Amino acid sequence: MVGFLVVILSSAWVQGGQDSSGNKGVSSGQADNRKATTAASKDMPHPAGNALVGSNFIIGPDDVLSVNVWKEPEISQTVTVRPDGKISLPLAGEFVASGLTPDQLQAVITQRLEGLMSRPNVTVIVHEVKSQRIVVVGQVAKPGSYTLQNPMTVLDAIAQAGGPLDYAKLKSIYVLRVAPDGHPTKLPFNYKDVIKGHNLAQNVRLQPSDTIVVP
Repeated sequence: MVGFLVVILSSAWVQGGQDSSGNKGVSSGQADNRKATTAASKDMPHPAGNALVGSNFIIGPDDVLSVNVWKEPEISQTVTVRPDGKISLPLAGEFVASGLTPDQLQAVITQRLEGLMSRPNVTVIVHEVKSQRIVVVGQVAKPGSYTLQNPMTVLDAIAQAGGPLDYAKLKSIYVLRVAPDGHPTKLPFNYKDVIKGHNLAQNVRLQPSDTIVVP
């Protein structure tokens, strides 16, 4: 009986060392930051539109494409762009997809199929965007590279990275963005203001290759 009670007490002590979310060793302040980031991220209005998957979207490795050839189910496929930038379709063979827009790839596939069938009707849709990535570095729980979702704001990215750590400088966060001419710019982001609903314009929509720095 004594041994049984010791096991129960030991189990209770171990559970008591974890926070309510099951994260062992995470301070209450850090857990609060993560909860606030996630909750505020859900409540923030996201800019409308689909800037990533449009007529000028450039396909890249890891993107998932839906290729549909009308009345040809054996050729129609959902395919992932390989690291070498190519995709493969039954009967039609390999195609270079990386670096092309969906319309350009559609034209390439159509041209190839014209030698195999009469008047092929091809549609290419970007099913998932995985080639576009952003990076979160500094004082967050899980720094690293993340797939750029659509839409995705600064607060979304910080939430995905597990939220800021207790000693992060929440008023000094910034987005490092490289302009088309190669010139880097810094977009300031005051975390404390945004989660309180103030100055929401600084919670900008992220672009491919943006880096969020949490000092």
